[in-house]
Amino acid sequence: MTNIVIFGAPGSGKGTQSQLMIDKYGLDYISTGNVLREAIKAGSELGKQAKGYMDKGKLVPDDLIIKLIADFLDSNPDSKGVIFDGFPRTIPQALALKELLNERDTDVSVMLDLQVEDEELINRLLERGKISGRTDDNLDTIKARLDVYHTQTAPLATHYIGEGKRVAIKGIGTIEEIFSRIDEAVAKLL
Repeated sequence: MTNIVIFGAPGSGKGTQSQLMIDKYGLDYISTGNVLREAIKAGSELGKQAKGYMDKGKLVPDDLIIKLIADFLDSNPDSKGVIFDGFPRTIPQALALKELLNERDTDVSVMLDLQVEDEELINRLLERGKISGRTDDNLDTIKARLDVYHTQTAPLATHYIGEGKRVAIKGIGTIEEIFSRIDEAVAKLL
C-alpha cells in the first residue's frame, strides 16, 4: 500500500493536490472532517459520540478520531493506499496512525509537506473566502489558524524527518507545477 500524509498550512493546496493524486494513482482519500461527517450521517455509534462533542463546539478526542480512521481502513481492505489529509496533526496522532497501519501490515510511505509562505497563504485564503463565502476565511481567523498551525502542527514535520519520510514540496506555482513536484516524489514509491 502507498500511504501518503499530505501536510501543510491552511491554504497550502492539500485538497486540490489530493484530488489530483486520487485521479492519477487511484488511492483512497481520508479527511478527518469528511470521516466525522460521514460517521454522523451514517448514525454509527462512533458518529453519535463525535456528534456529541461537535454539537458542544468541542474538539473530538484523538481516541475517537483514531477509531474512525481504523473503521475507514477496515472498510477498504482492497485499497491501493490512502491519502491522509488533516491527520495526523500531532506527534501522538502520528504514533497512533503508525500503530494502526502497522497492525494492517503497512505504514506511512511518505509525508508530503507543502511549503508556502504565510503572505501567500493569507492571500489564497482571503481569495477563497471571497469565492466560497467561507466565514472562516477572514484575516483575523486566518492569522489565528496559521498561528495554531505553526505552534501545534508544524512540529510534526520534525517527527517525519526523523523517520526519513518527509519530502518538502514547494507549494508555489501553478497547480500543475506543484503536482509535478508531488508526482516526482510519489513516483519513487510506486
